[in-house]
Amino acid sequence: MIDTPEPTGSINAYRDDALANHDAVALMELLSTGEVNATELATAVIERAESVEPALNAIVTPDYDRGLAAAASDRPGPFGGLPMFVKDMTPIAGLPTTYGSDSMIDSPPATETGQFAEMVDAFGTVLLGTTTMPEYGLTCTTEFVDAPPTRNPWNLGRSCGGSSGGSGALVAAGVLPMATSADGGGSTRIPAAANGLVGLKPTRERLLGNPDDPKLPVNLVSYGMLTRTVRDTCAFYAAAEEHYHNPQLPPMGLVDRPLDRPLRIGVVDSSPANRSIDAPTRACLEETTRLLESLGHFVEPVELPFTDQFTDDFILYWASSAMALQLGGKKLVHPDFDADRLTPFTKSLANHGKRNALRLLGAIKRLRKSTAQLSEAIGRNDLLVSPTLGHLTPELGSISLASDSDDHMARVSPWVAFTPLANAAGTPAISLPLGHDEQHNLPIGMHFMARYGQDRVLLELALQLEQASPFRTNL
Repeated sequence: MIDTPEPTGSINAYRDDALANHDAVALMELLSTGEVNATELATAVIERAESVEPALNAIVTPDYDRGLAAAASDRPGPFGGLPMFVKDMTPIAGLPTTYGSDSMIDSPPATETGQFAEMVDAFGTVLLGTTTMPEYGLTCTTEFVDAPPTRNPWNLGRSCGGSSGGSGALVAAGVLPMATSADGGGSTRIPAAANGLVGLKPTRERLLGNPDDPKLPVNLVSYGMLTRTVRDTCAFYAAAEEHYHNPQLPPMGLVDRPLDRPLRIGVVDSSPANRSIDAPTRACLEETTRLLESLGHFVEPVELPFTDQFTDDFILYWASSAMALQLGGKKLVHPDFDADRLTPFTKSLANHGKRNALRLLGAIKRLRKSTAQLSEAIGRNDLLVSPTLGHLTPELGSISLASDSDDHMARVSPWVAFTPLANAAGTPAISLPLGHDEQHNLPIGMHFMARYGQDRVLLELALQLEQASPFRTNL
């Protein structure tokens, strides 16, 4: 056997074609005037995907023939004709759904399309395939035990984050302007930060998702979209609200102009899982603080009132989902689910849940209090800013799914220390690509959290920050 050298450097798919460097909003304008058509866009995305996929490994199941056929038909909707990839956790009729796991390798194609993907399809998008994720989204790097990892297009030796890593890698590489995500502990915001993208985790149940999620003791998961521009994120959420508005939440509408008023913003530089962020991340936080002040915002240091107990509780609740998966996957996932094929990490995480099952009820009670605790921590401020990640995106292989859960979580927790709180609290949070480490060519994301239901102010601020400090793209 001849060893194939590991890819190095960076990679992108940008070229002089119908996509050019346009974001989704610009492409929709070109489609509306007839300057491009949906078939040209789909063809360009396929060619770009094929040019970078050998290095990225970001696509699970390509669906190019059906996608081209759809592009040739009339696709009405707010994103009619826009090419799309969907994370491999949302069933698509006619395609397999593997959840990033060998436990589903023998399962047949889905017979129905999941609720979130059904909404994205109703927007008129042209589905071209599904994107990679780590096993059942249980960790934050898109790596596998017996398959090549999904790579970061900025630095191919580094993680692209997770669990929406394949979507993040494709968008950052310029294959297409947006792709779907889902966030249960940071899985939209982590790849946004790692890949230099915009990633909003909306308020709990703002978007349609898995119909069973609201029945959970603590519903952590919010579906979403990874984009290169804030206006694309704004356009997606406006379309989603037209499709479905949760009457219990204040409407967002289309956010189409930057914030025009000063805010009070609390600055958080540590968390229970990471008391000391690394130097490049701290420098970016300080630079972001100066940028906020220059825009007229009042900033002040804030300490979160959460202890190590929050991290322990979150990990135990996380482990309980792995335990439920291992014990009841045939019912919860699919009759062909094979628990023996789960990774060592997932099996070990499930065992952590079993060993500590008597503590689970207390953990759930404490996690449910986090919404009020976070609101109290925000206090007189309008929102909080922190790093999205505790340190630069790690090298591939440093966080192994072949390891046990204790070792894995010890490596992961300091990195993703700032994202799980918004999932437990159900509050909106967004990662913005406001920094860059030149030495390793890696984006650095900044993380903004608001109170429950206050998604709109995050997008208004994001537009203002993008205008004041335009985001770097991987060109």
